[in-house]
Amino acid sequence: MRDGQSVVTDAQCRATSGAWTSPYDGLQFTDASKIDIDHLVPLAASWRAGADSWTDEQRKLFANDLSRPQLLAVSAASNRAKGDQTPDQWKPPSQAAWCHYAEAWTNVKTYYKLAVTEPEKTALGRMLDTCPAGS
Repeated sequence: MRDGQSVVTDAQCRATSGAWTSPYDGLQFTDASKIDIDHLVPLAASWRAGADSWTDEQRKLFANDLSRPQLLAVSAASNRAKGDQTPDQWKPPSQAAWCHYAEAWTNVKTYYKLAVTEPEKTALGRMLDTCPAGS
């Protein structure tokens, strides 16, 4: 509901209708079945970056975090293309999304104290270079 407009849900709180714009590719949808909820920092990538030492409760909080930009409604196609890849392996198809994506990735990784590899850091730096001056 947070990422859409006029979202209607069923008894199990599943979206049945509404309007969404996928931040990764700019595509617009009114069919909820075309939208996935993406873990910005994928669960498998977080495991490799330090979540393997977390408690079950910490992993549950991370997987369901709506306070940070960790869960996003995106096109199913972009979410499936991304899989569990990090920014050095996958970038949003829309270059206009790179700044926000890199800022959000950095926010989540910093908050959860997850490791960043050198290739990941390089890719994030390149994406952050697309941010408007002063942002």
